[in-house]
Amino acid sequence: MDYNLLIGGSAGQGIDTLGALFEKVLQRSSYYLFSNKDYMSRIRGGHNFNQIRFGTKPLYSHKNALDVIVAFDETTVTEHLPRLKKGGKVLLDQSLKEKVEIPEDQGIYLPLKERAKDVGNPKVFSVVFLGGLIKALDLDLKIGKKVLEKAFQEKLLKVNHEALIKGYEMDLESWNLEKPENTEQRIMVNSNQGIALGALAAGVTFYSAYPMTPSTSIMSFLAANQKKAKIVVEQAEDEIAAINMAIGASYGGIRAMTGTSGGGFSLMTEALGLAAITETPLVVANVQRPGPATGFPTRTEQSDLSFILTASHGEIPRMVTSMRTAEEAFYKTANAFNISEKYQTLVVLMNDQYLADANQTIQPYDFSKVSIERHIADEKDLPEGDYQRYRLTKDGISPRIIPGKIPGKTVLADSDEHNENGNITESGEMRIKMMDKRMSKMQALEKEVEEPWFIGEGQPETLLVGWGSTYGTLRETVETLKEGGHSIGALSFGDVYPLPKKMLEEKAQGAKKVINVEQNYTGQLAKLIRQETGITCEHSVLKFDGRQIALEEMIESVKEVL
Repeated sequence: MDYNLLIGGSAGQGIDTLGALFEKVLQRSSYYLFSNKDYMSRIRGGHNFNQIRFGTKPLYSHKNALDVIVAFDETTVTEHLPRLKKGGKVLLDQSLKEKVEIPEDQGIYLPLKERAKDVGNPKVFSVVFLGGLIKALDLDLKIGKKVLEKAFQEKLLKVNHEALIKGYEMDLESWNLEKPENTEQRIMVNSNQGIALGALAAGVTFYSAYPMTPSTSIMSFLAANQKKAKIVVEQAEDEIAAINMAIGASYGGIRAMTGTSGGGFSLMTEALGLAAITETPLVVANVQRPGPATGFPTRTEQSDLSFILTASHGEIPRMVTSMRTAEEAFYKTANAFNISEKYQTLVVLMNDQYLADANQTIQPYDFSKVSIERHIADEKDLPEGDYQRYRLTKDGISPRIIPGKIPGKTVLADSDEHNENGNITESGEMRIKMMDKRMSKMQALEKEVEEPWFIGEGQPETLLVGWGSTYGTLRETVETLKEGGHSIGALSFGDVYPLPKKMLEEKAQGAKKVINVEQNYTGQLAKLIRQETGITCEHSVLKFDGRQIALEEMIESVKEVL
């Protein structure tokens, strides 16, 4: 069973409340779930919607075709009715009956506002709607009640309970959906929460950021849990301060992180160089949104890759890794801190609005797969004599100690070019040695990056390549086209730079067509692949309207090329 439901209305009407509550009811009813959000950059008004796809098998992306529209206003009907499947239903308040045109067999008009008034609070309209959905989908009302108990404080709980029951008692027929057989425990998270939890699992105790959509939810999650997690969350005055705070904290020996989006990352670029030349470990999350400038603040794109590969003046080593799922976001983030400290280098985590706001039901995180590897030297690791923070070594990694921790050992660090001790130098010979030392980390990082995930079997004639948040759609596209008899596979890159090449070269060599699928205008991954391997993607599926490519869109776009 694979069911697709849309909840639409204006900002401030309560669609997020209904969406969040309904998702929790579905999760606790053991359905698999993938939901995404489309919202405008304003506090009230405009047209927003949440899509909730759920079923009895794992789901990885969103679809356009709808089974149900839950409409808070007439705009939702006019905007989305063309996407409703034959036999699909529109649920809406009976007061909208004269304002919209819906085929007679598809409109279900409910006394939602009346029932909300019956319990004395028109604001519980969303919960009345929730009761109706629970009834129509034949879900357990007790689960709905428990979800409300978690969501509302005691003084609001009674009226919401009453609203739920009023909604459940409305005259609605059950749609007799298939029930899940697999009732194993699953958690529901989005990738920004995965990043935050991965950071906590890695031992992060300081996070500094300036709020910027869509990265803000990382900071919000950490701030909401800072007492339990024993972490300091600092809202800085801007992104320049945020990244320099994180560098300072890392220099002082604690695990620190910062995060931002697009324009905020632009402001951080000078400090990226500071982290690199001082060889201070640093993890930065960049949750992409369409630019340039303010662009589309609340929408999605994958257009920061080329920028991040070279961001900073001068040449510096870095690792760039992207999030493909909420599950992976946890493990990738936790590992990023180990790599950053092992090589005393910069690691950039790339996410985007689509995945940041997409809730997924996944297996609970396995903390046994996470280790905390600090790579901090102690006294026995140091040679006799003065401590040299930038000592030249075969692998380019100098012993790193924490300032003030070892008596008699002084840490000298400098943002100017420096010698092994950390003193400023103008020596051309030393400049070459220090550049060789820093850039040699790229060779080491090449051994750390993971090969892309291959979706498919054997050697496909058509190879799709993508990165980050397109993974789910790539996966379902390959599965669908394979059922149609096509020889097709896909490579989805998580680690992007240094570019893992082995599997790419192997699969591309045997493919007749290589198609890059990206959410940007210029095909930034394809350019990187061509730069690093000489492999050319002859065809592209690119989308850059701020909306994530849907499963049907990708399938049709790929078919046009085949």
